[in-house]
Amino acid sequence: MPVQDFAAPPPPGPARERPAPSVLLARLIAFGGCALIVALGFWQMLLVFGGQVQPLQWALLVFFTLTFGWVGFSFCSLLAGLIAQQPQTPADPGEARIAVVMPVYHEDPADSMGLLAALADELAAAGMADRAEIFVLSDSRDPDFFAAETLAVAALRETCPLPVWYRRRTDNTGRKAGNIAEFVRRWGGCYDQMVVLDADSVVGGTVIREMSARMSADPALALIQTIPMLVGGQTLFSRVIQFAGRVYGPPIARGVAAWSGDDGNFWGHNAMIRVRAFAACCGLPELPGNPPFGGTILSHDFVEAALLRRAGWKVRLDWDLRASYEGSPPTLLDMAVRERRWAQGNLQHLRLIGARGFSWISRVHFTIGILGFLMSPVWLAMILVGLALTAKVILSKPEYFPNSYQLFPDWPTFDSTRMTWLLAAAMGLLLVPKFVAVIRAWRRPLAANAGGRSRILASALFETVLSALIAPVQMLIQTRQIAEILRGRNSGWESQVRKGSMPPWRLVLSRHWIHVASGLAVLAVVAMLSPGQLIWLSPILAGLILSPAISRWTASPVFGRWARMAGLLVTPEERQTPELLVASGAQIRRLRQDGSATLALGADPAAMARHRALLAPLPARPAAERLPAIAAAAKIAAASSQAEALSFLDRGEKAALLSDPHLLAAWAALPR
Repeated sequence: MPVQDFAAPPPPGPARERPAPSVLLARLIAFGGCALIVALGFWQMLLVFGGQVQPLQWALLVFFTLTFGWVGFSFCSLLAGLIAQQPQTPADPGEARIAVVMPVYHEDPADSMGLLAALADELAAAGMADRAEIFVLSDSRDPDFFAAETLAVAALRETCPLPVWYRRRTDNTGRKAGNIAEFVRRWGGCYDQMVVLDADSVVGGTVIREMSARMSADPALALIQTIPMLVGGQTLFSRVIQFAGRVYGPPIARGVAAWSGDDGNFWGHNAMIRVRAFAACCGLPELPGNPPFGGTILSHDFVEAALLRRAGWKVRLDWDLRASYEGSPPTLLDMAVRERRWAQGNLQHLRLIGARGFSWISRVHFTIGILGFLMSPVWLAMILVGLALTAKVILSKPEYFPNSYQLFPDWPTFDSTRMTWLLAAAMGLLLVPKFVAVIRAWRRPLAANAGGRSRILASALFETVLSALIAPVQMLIQTRQIAEILRGRNSGWESQVRKGSMPPWRLVLSRHWIHVASGLAVLAVVAMLSPGQLIWLSPILAGLILSPAISRWTASPVFGRWARMAGLLVTPEERQTPELLVASGAQIRRLRQDGSATLALGADPAAMARHRALLAPLPARPAAERLPAIAAAAKIAAASSQAEALSFLDRGEKAALLSDPHLLAAWAALPR
């Protein structure tokens, strides 16, 4: 898996095929339609200002055109999905050897192993037990997770019909991408295909069988991305995005698949990859310079898809494969933490978007990812410029005769009627795709499985209102994040929060006071200068002023249960839980362990033997790097019991203990 040079020619691969006529038509609809909407928006906004356009008006014109084009592209992309061709699965399942790969980093091992256990049973039922294996690739550095992971893997192995392998890295170079790359370099040659999962995601065994058959039938196909459906949401916030993803997601993804064709994208998980192609094309370098723009490539999935495509390999989004699931962020604050890392990774793509050999569609995927975060400061700038223009008109005295001996006055022009229609058109482009998705759901079993047509419509209206209140808060959060990135602040690497809790008032007030202050300040100024503007600004101001309450209450599982009992935000997976998710829940309960996993090792020689069997051989290291192990040995020798020894050890010494068979033997010999 050689490290790639973005300035060098791509490695050899299949010859690129011409896009199918349906793909070309979809691109014409998506990009041609967007260009037409941008041109119309620019032209109509120019007419709003009349003759001479002032500098602030030019700024508003630019920001409005960008936002108008952004919502217009989403609308046109949805239209392009109407002509998407459904992929077909060959009858021959193939004989490819498959590795199911799950990277973990400070995750609840029972949850992750439970998903793998249920998947393994489905793979066996699909007739793939003889050619599929499971890899758990740990990057955990906190010793509290070491023993819990090995015990959970050992428990999984006891009943799993597939081989299960476990490896924990001590060198976390490259983060998740480096974790996968090390697997490919060390073991990838044993497998033809690999399915990459997240620690909270899973793909059905039948879907894996279909993906394998499709990839085996097309020797140029290197990556198949599925559409993960969000499941398991308990809080009101997670249920809102879970419902939105379930109802609006499929038609949007179908549109993206239609215009992407063989130039699809990779979302980092719930995808099947041809190992040989990935190894040849996707070795990622460290970017020169310091983070946030240098160092490890964070949003590696977009880059890996582009690298595969530049070598001629096909990358596809197969929107028809539905048994693909993942968890959702539980709260607005947890979502902001995730978006901070995504924002940094996507802005890193500014350095890579011009790399040699990338297809223009790959560059479009990069651009969409970048604009997904840059549109927040653009939207904020448009609002601020609009307020400045309003203040200028109200506070300044117009000059009707700017030139001496001027016979006719220059009347200020502003076409408010045309402006109203423009705003209505923008709202239409934003909301019509949602209601198209609702009508689509009405015509499918989705509506019946989610409580009926009236429940779907009520849920969509509820989601729209709540999303409108959350949007201005996310706008300010993302704008601050981008400012931090531009100032050189790195996001770091922390584990994701899978199970949130209702934050206390002190926390939400400390995080959202700036949003409340901003909303109140704008409210006071606009109320004095132009009260009529409050009609247009009311959703934004309400979201900002109420942000602490919204952040806290949407994080409540109680309100989540209330919505569920009221029939709001219900998805088919809740009313008829897929067998895969039911089985994973049972496996999670079986694998869950009470108490300290480390103490369990000392109490159970069989568990200790299993843990030691999963340890990597200790490398030769200089004495300076062995100081934690030396200190741990001395403290264990001085302790009178296992519990006392653990109380003596700091984090580094505990990590040394759980990684060293000799230290474990000495510690286990102590009385319990």
